[in-house]
Amino acid sequence: MTVIDRDMDSAMVDRIVDGPGGYTGVAGDEQWAAQIRRLAKLRGATLLAHNYQLPEIQDVADHVGDSLALSRIAAEAPEDTIVFAGVHFMAETAKILSPDKTVLIPDQRAGCSLADSITAEDLRAWKDEHPDAVVVSYVNTTAAVKALTDICCTSSNAVEVVESIDPDREVLFCPDQFLGAHVRRMTGRENLHIWAGECHVHAGINGDELADQARTHPDAELFVHPECGCATSALYLAGEGAFPEDRVKILSTGGMLDAARESNARQVLVATEVGMLHQLRRAAPEIDFQAVNDRASCKYMKMITPAAMLRCLTEGADEVHVDPETAKLARASVQRMIEIGQPGGGE
Repeated sequence: MTVIDRDMDSAMVDRIVDGPGGYTGVAGDEQWAAQIRRLAKLRGATLLAHNYQLPEIQDVADHVGDSLALSRIAAEAPEDTIVFAGVHFMAETAKILSPDKTVLIPDQRAGCSLADSITAEDLRAWKDEHPDAVVVSYVNTTAAVKALTDICCTSSNAVEVVESIDPDREVLFCPDQFLGAHVRRMTGRENLHIWAGECHVHAGINGDELADQARTHPDAELFVHPECGCATSALYLAGEGAFPEDRVKILSTGGMLDAARESNARQVLVATEVGMLHQLRRAAPEIDFQAVNDRASCKYMKMITPAAMLRCLTEGADEVHVDPETAKLARASVQRMIEIGQPGGGE
């Protein structure tokens, strides 16, 4: 791995503080951004940032997007080192698709409540209860869970993935219960078993909040992520005529960006992690994007701070490793999804 001369960056690096919420002490200003770009070039790295990252992290990145899209970009990038500003399972996915590259995450403690809601041991036991079932796992899972999965899916192609499976076969869908409920609603499939997992941030965006916002902003469009606890409420509002059906859109993060660019709305209410607002506002600056819940911020995503990014590029930390056999099995489940022809966005 490339060794960086720490003395060149000592003034800024020495301000880094490792606290309970992550690395702090460095402001994400223009001086920092110039330093990050210089270090990335020295290390031969490409910088990837998830849509939920802090605005300054998104702005310094070479590529911004959802986790699967970024991992596929990483596999095609000419650089030998990938710095993934996101949570740990995302960096794992990048390593799965780029096994010969060095993958770094600025803070390996950046976990994910959704990915942690099912373990490999949990999935093995569930499969034992349904030995003939097909396992469909959301990409928001660990490498170990992907390795036990038949087909991965994203929030944008989960319906297509499930519809590609023999209707007589049982399906085990994990780990997100709200996305699973959306798939069951769209497919009408009764032999779809859903794991009771959730993203704590998306689950916290509730139907009452969404209904209140919809009533006070009657001319707005609604962009709702299917991981949200309010997704069912959004469809109920539309179905009952309380809100125009054509203005309620259940979308992945990538789908939100596409819809934003095509929308003629003056205002859009957004139900997902608040970091997404930065990219939406860049994509359609003429639209007033407002969070349904402005407290919907993922503490794990926000652990990727300017200080963490500086430490990562200076020290070459933290490197992400995936056991080769696990990576091989996990890669096969992702590839099966891509072969269906609807790779979609990551989440």
